[in-house]
Amino acid sequence: MKADRKVGSIAPNGYDKLLAGAAGVLLAAVIVALARGYAQWPQVPAIVWAHLFTVLVSLALTPWMLLRPRRTKTHRLLGKIWVAAMVATAALSLLVKTINPGHFSIIHILSIFTLIMAPRVWLTARAHQVARHRATVRGLVTGALLIAGFFTLPPFRLLGGWLFG
Repeated sequence: MKADRKVGSIAPNGYDKLLAGAAGVLLAAVIVALARGYAQWPQVPAIVWAHLFTVLVSLALTPWMLLRPRRTKTHRLLGKIWVAAMVATAALSLLVKTINPGHFSIIHILSIFTLIMAPRVWLTARAHQVARHRATVRGLVTGALLIAGFFTLPPFRLLGGWLFG
């Protein structure tokens, strides 16, 4: 691809730094919410815990992946873990139906988007399509992690209730 030949620097740019910072803020908010909701942990279904675990893995790895050197063995290994965590997060979220009990909600659209796009992260990396890889990663971090993540923080949602309750 022409665009991939003219990628330029693979060093983190301002948008990467913004995404990494936002992922760090969201990770901190989730950790605080979990700590504050400790008394209610036994009432949380196992599927929600599994979903939260994979989200925490994705959020924790995101700043590292966006800010650390690329094209290294560590980046490739952590990238595979990140993609697997994103796929698991999306797949598990399809089983979480607490907003509309028994039914999907609008946020599940992001789950389908993630299930389609996460493999593209890995495939574009393997094909050395740097521009497409970078764009796909940024899209997933923006939409599937940050937008979806911040939608879990209103007070009527589990994490939001724990964080602000």
